[in-house]
Amino acid sequence: MPNPRLAHRYAKSLIDLSVEKNQLEIVYADMKYLQSVCRASKEFAILLQSPIITADKKVRIFDVVGSAGKVGELTTAFSKLLINKGREGELPEIADAFIDQYNTIKGIHKVRLTTAVELSDSLKKAISDKAATEGGLGLVELETKVDEDLIGGFVLEFNNNLVDASIARDLRDIKKQFAKNVYVPAIR
Repeated sequence: MPNPRLAHRYAKSLIDLSVEKNQLEIVYADMKYLQSVCRASKEFAILLQSPIITADKKVRIFDVVGSAGKVGELTTAFSKLLINKGREGELPEIADAFIDQYNTIKGIHKVRLTTAVELSDSLKKAISDKAATEGGLGLVELETKVDEDLIGGFVLEFNNNLVDASIARDLRDIKKQFAKNVYVPAIR
């Protein structure tokens, strides 16, 4: 069960500690890594939530996931604290909250772009630059997604705004106009 308040508190504590220890960038990279592991491996996320697996086994599993220098000391200690407190199941949500808070501190705005086809890197950069200058967003982190149901065009989401310039939306609008049949009374 998601608990955003708890995730926010733990993430805030980790941010404060990492700033105090001058390791904010290292912990940010660790959180990005853990977020990607949790998203890529549903089994890992389920394992973290499992009450059957003991805390010491979870610590050993986390040591393997974070081995080879992939996760720093501060993040490892934080994860062990979560496991000892029985909050390891909240790790994916805490990682998301940490990244959101980091972006707020650094003034980075997340922009989601959904298109019908995969975009080239140069076009992604151009869109990111345009969103930064025209939208007054400053630093932009562009997240792209491909959705063939759009048929063409794009959907852009930023700062709780939605720009839907897709062919699918245009077709829905035309369908609504024909359903209302506003043209027949105008002819008579």
